[in-house]
Amino acid sequence: MAKVSVIVPVYNVEGYLAKCLDSLISQTLEGLEILVVNDGSTDRSGEIIQQYAGKYPGKIKAFNKDNGGLSDARNYALDRVTGDYIGFVDSDDYVEETMFQEMLELAQKHDAGMVICNIQKVDEQGKVLQKLLQIPNMPEKIKLRENLSVFSDLSYFACNKLFKRELFQQKRFKRSAHFEDIQLIPQLLLECNTLAQTQKFFYNYLERSDSITKTHTERGLDILRAVEDVEQAFRNSAYAEKHTALKNFQIFEGVYSFLAYLAFVKEEDTFLTMDAALSRFMQDKHLKVKDILKYRRFDKNYLLSLPLKKKIFYLLFFAGQKTLIRKLTTQI
Repeated sequence: MAKVSVIVPVYNVEGYLAKCLDSLISQTLEGLEILVVNDGSTDRSGEIIQQYAGKYPGKIKAFNKDNGGLSDARNYALDRVTGDYIGFVDSDDYVEETMFQEMLELAQKHDAGMVICNIQKVDEQGKVLQKLLQIPNMPEKIKLRENLSVFSDLSYFACNKLFKRELFQQKRFKRSAHFEDIQLIPQLLLECNTLAQTQKFFYNYLERSDSITKTHTERGLDILRAVEDVEQAFRNSAYAEKHTALKNFQIFEGVYSFLAYLAFVKEEDTFLTMDAALSRFMQDKHLKVKDILKYRRFDKNYLLSLPLKKKIFYLLFFAGQKTLIRKLTTQI
């Protein structure tokens, strides 16, 4: 059976790392290679990694490097993998024990360049907070050229996917950039002919108790930069003539995802700077408000599927009601 390499970047997650590694050690897939990269942690994470590497030398490969961020740690491991397929797991999350066995079987069954599973958000006690369906309106095997709506429908997390190693021959995560998954994963998708998916919820994304304190800053502008990079790759891809697919991607990731981030920006000047950047983006891409309002995801109108506060926030933005928008900010 083909070998799978799983990459786990680690930075200051001493309270969560053991559960993550236990979920990987317990995988039913034989021959799993787990590359754990300590990205300059200043807590006990490095010590925990060494303990696991000592206990499971046949499964865990431990690396230490100076802090360079998530993309740098992933790229460091990508240069050292030996598997035929590659997966990513964030070090505060955990996965179900059959995840990589079942996803590998799907990859081989359909000769898929990428395999996707569903995600569930959990709290620190393991309680499921939210189930995130990825592409519920598609079959197990997806021919990309015949189903290019996937390009704009898909959520571009790296961690709920299995990739053929060859996709990374010329590609790496963008260093020192935020929203690196939005920047790279769509480009990898464009290199695929066939995708596969399971409707099982294999990936557990931890909603940490301290996550709500994270600040939302101008780093959100990297979303727009990521979309620009993907646009360039799309125009050079085998799907370049599929203008609607690109337009829908720009709407979903460049407008709606950006607005979801902007809603939590508290600093007034930063909010206005990002608000203006989004307006320029829409103008440059010739994205009309009526097309954004009509955008459909999973064959349903996206705006109508959102919670009420989000609907109001987005509609106020499209109507140019900046004062009212600020009153709603951080309430969504």
